[in-house]
Amino acid sequence: MVVAALILGATYVGVAFTRLPGVNIDRPAAALAGGVLMVALGVLTFDQAVQAIDYNTLALLLGMMLLLVVMQSQGFFTLLASRYVALADTPARLMVSVVVLSAVCSAFLVNDVVVLLFTPVVIQACRAQRVNPIPYLIGEAMASNIGSVATIVGNPQNMLIGVNSGISFSRFFGYLAPVAVVSTLILLGVLWLFYGREWGRAGEGDPAPAAVALPGVNYRGLKRSMPVLLGATVAFFLSSFLGIRIPIVALVAGVLAMVLSGLKPSEIIQKVDWVLLLFFGGLFVVIGGARQAGVLDILLRGVDVATGVAGIISIHLVSTVVSQVVSNVPLTVLMIPLLERAPGDTLWISLASGATLGGNATIIGAVANIIVAERAFREGIVIRFVEFLRVGMVVTALTLMASVAILWVEWSVGFLR
Repeated sequence: MVVAALILGATYVGVAFTRLPGVNIDRPAAALAGGVLMVALGVLTFDQAVQAIDYNTLALLLGMMLLLVVMQSQGFFTLLASRYVALADTPARLMVSVVVLSAVCSAFLVNDVVVLLFTPVVIQACRAQRVNPIPYLIGEAMASNIGSVATIVGNPQNMLIGVNSGISFSRFFGYLAPVAVVSTLILLGVLWLFYGREWGRAGEGDPAPAAVALPGVNYRGLKRSMPVLLGATVAFFLSSFLGIRIPIVALVAGVLAMVLSGLKPSEIIQKVDWVLLLFFGGLFVVIGGARQAGVLDILLRGVDVATGVAGIISIHLVSTVVSQVVSNVPLTVLMIPLLERAPGDTLWISLASGATLGGNATIIGAVANIIVAERAFREGIVIRFVEFLRVGMVVTALTLMASVAILWVEWSVGFLR
């Protein structure tokens, strides 16, 4: 038990601190090393380690990645973003366009991919209107996190929760879509409060720098892959009625899009984020070892799994704070054994909302934030930690309060079980 506890602690220290002084390790490496040590030191047998891996979640992730790689390679995201923001002829309309599009797309497509491909388009649009791009990039990052709250496929932590809780896609959407909509409106209000004065000064300053180069669009390929994307979205909502598992829907859609894309399948498979899948697999083995050795029983002993409004509030607060340290995916993996003891959907949904909305507090609170900051930095745009923090703290506080209020109402009327 002591060995398992030490491995669990060391793994999460490695996850919390991207690089330890003098040690060549990062988050995926920490998870993989922890999983290997659980087997090498006898906490788990190899067969037990294999059984500890949640293949349903990995299948869902793999299917979505294949689908998104195909859509990305054919220029779908660039086309969508460039056409949409082109309709915004004022800074205020541009902000609304960026926030709404980022939120909606992140609800049905993994938010990290959305911001990765939207960021160059947002920068180009800001330069064309000669406005400060930083408010728009902050809005894009926060909107992507907020929008991803709404569905099981919006982000990796929701995938974990959806698969392990057994909550159907449509029920999950019914619970959290109101939270995403209200939080998006709150985000727009906060951005107007902080940056509204700048929206009337478009065109001032130095001439706009050269536009960001955008990848081409394969219209012929999109005619084949778009029906797959739309069909997958419909199938997600109908999966519980049709008796089809969500990971199967994702895998079928991903493989079908790959085959019909006209692209070389091996190239699509190479672009899948295998490191992320390895990260998940390592964490599953580490948690499986801690559970097998009884470490989780000790950690969770005496922990009262509150229900109702107390549970909603406590899960929101805990997930928001802890996700700033170890990020939301490792937090969710660690919380699953606790929530399995809780009745109903309330705490699962609270974790999905709190862990995701809490990522907007700091620039390192969510992967989407880091992606936007890094992509912007390549174009000479620096999003400072303090500037993101002052907006993020207000947005996080208000959206968490809105989430608690909405989920409490849903629970009070019996909609949230």
